[in-house]
Amino acid sequence: MIITPQTDAPGRVIPILESEFDDFESEAGEFLDGNREEATFIGFRLKQGVYGQRQPDRQMMRIKFPFGAFTADQFDALADVTEQYIPLRKGHVTTRQNIQFHHFKLTDAGPILRRIAESGLSTREACGNTVRNVTGDPYAGVRADEPFDISPYAGAFVRYWVRNPITQLLPRKFKVAFTGSAQDEAITGIHDLGFIPEIRDVDGVPTRGFRMVAGGGLAIMARDAVMLREWVSVDEYLRVSEAVLRIFNAADELRKNRAKARIKFLVHRVGEAAFQQMVDEELQKPWASERPDTNALLFIDDEEAAAPPLPAERAEPAPADRATFERFVATNVRPQRQAGYCTVEVKVPQGDLTPEHFRGIAQIMRTFASGRARTSVNQNIVLRWIPEAHVYLVWSALRELGLHEAGAQEITDVVSCPGTDSCKLGITCSMGLNRAISAKVQTLDIVDPATRRMRINVSGCPNSCGQHHIGSIGFHGAAIKAANTDERQVPAYHIFVGGARANGRIRIGDLLKTRVPAKRAPEVVERFIAHYQAERLGPDEEFNAFAQRVGTKQLEALLTDLALPPEFSLEAMNEFIDWEREGLYVLERGEGECAI
Repeated sequence: MIITPQTDAPGRVIPILESEFDDFESEAGEFLDGNREEATFIGFRLKQGVYGQRQPDRQMMRIKFPFGAFTADQFDALADVTEQYIPLRKGHVTTRQNIQFHHFKLTDAGPILRRIAESGLSTREACGNTVRNVTGDPYAGVRADEPFDISPYAGAFVRYWVRNPITQLLPRKFKVAFTGSAQDEAITGIHDLGFIPEIRDVDGVPTRGFRMVAGGGLAIMARDAVMLREWVSVDEYLRVSEAVLRIFNAADELRKNRAKARIKFLVHRVGEAAFQQMVDEELQKPWASERPDTNALLFIDDEEAAAPPLPAERAEPAPADRATFERFVATNVRPQRQAGYCTVEVKVPQGDLTPEHFRGIAQIMRTFASGRARTSVNQNIVLRWIPEAHVYLVWSALRELGLHEAGAQEITDVVSCPGTDSCKLGITCSMGLNRAISAKVQTLDIVDPATRRMRINVSGCPNSCGQHHIGSIGFHGAAIKAANTDERQVPAYHIFVGGARANGRIRIGDLLKTRVPAKRAPEVVERFIAHYQAERLGPDEEFNAFAQRVGTKQLEALLTDLALPPEFSLEAMNEFIDWEREGLYVLERGEGECAI
């Protein structure tokens, strides 16, 4: 039975099959009864977006939001799940625009899958060696600088590859992004495959198409994507994509070492020109003579038709609110290309949402917008089609939820992965450090615009789920030994500086030779900010330019005392306990399931 067929109903991009839930519950039951080997069952449940956690007998579920889009009804469904099944009563917005739930029992996975499916949400291929959630520019369709709305084409890509036989057992996961303009809000450069829209004249006819890039990625061997095609029409982009994925699927040499099984290792080993030639040759094979019917796959959702009418009067802030509200408008609100409407970016601390947040945002979407919104790669929520005259009312409603803070995509908007809260690969509590850094930066009361534009990213391990490589300051989890004994370790962080993402390019930050204990990381941020503000050439010199000018040795010298490992003693005991933990730190790192 098909619960959700292919339809253009809002938020329902992926067809949903009830038989998959029946199979999942049957296989889970067999596993719990001891009739299925764990290795066999892991591969099965990953296809349905269910991961094991570092905590025994607990699961994580990843729910796909294709190109970040969701509806108010879907957020209500997530509220129900969070309330009924999730022990910590929160869902987590990821840097890949998914929602993740943690710490639930395997026996609850089936009911969760069915509840979210009722609203049109799917977890199909959110995990495993598949095409993962296809991310997108949360401002697509409303950007002033976009050549055209990429949303229908991102939807077609999703539909073409979900359940596609070619992509059910790739050498490794495959990540794709569609951005809305050359500004590259979706950060295509860190993806296996990226699409940047462009209209070109073809035989006198303005024609939609994409510049395609390939082979980007962070984690081990972080690399910027290379050019795959200068331009491919919207009639051809799926066919060229298929050539890339067929090459990847056939690359058996990548299957020998899963740590180096991403397509970037192939692309950067052979080089840009040679990989382009490989794609050309693949497109000469018989399969390529049959072109996918892109038009039949497009996801068409007329948000504008559902937008609220423009009000006759503007809601004005109360005098006591004016300064705070105007600061919010300056950082979180953007005009849409449609006159009279704007977007509001909701800053979500650590990406965590409670049932009250889910339901409150859903109600705001219904009352003031089109009933639709999008998640962002910054772990935030972008409300769309808000009448400019109603922004103060939206801000007031967000204040009731505690989600009214200014500073979206600024230095206080720290990005982090879950780390040791749940991930088997986590080394440190990155979420705890996120909160500690956020609190430290808030106390600095930064007013300088250039300093505010800095970004801080934290990952609990080298794999860069928190995208630490591209933060102005980036941290990834590590462990160091105590100064006076080899038997005790201290939670610690490696430090990157000068990473960036802008205008279709990324810059991988420079790794400092210095590692610092986790409890000292907020002090690293404070010292870097103070040094930058004191020594920069002028107010227009951005932090990244400053960091490159002064070099890593000067920045490392600022941290000499912070880098000294503590002695294991009663006086220094706090440094041997990670952020938001109670017991002494012990490095415990399991085997991740991403490549199983």
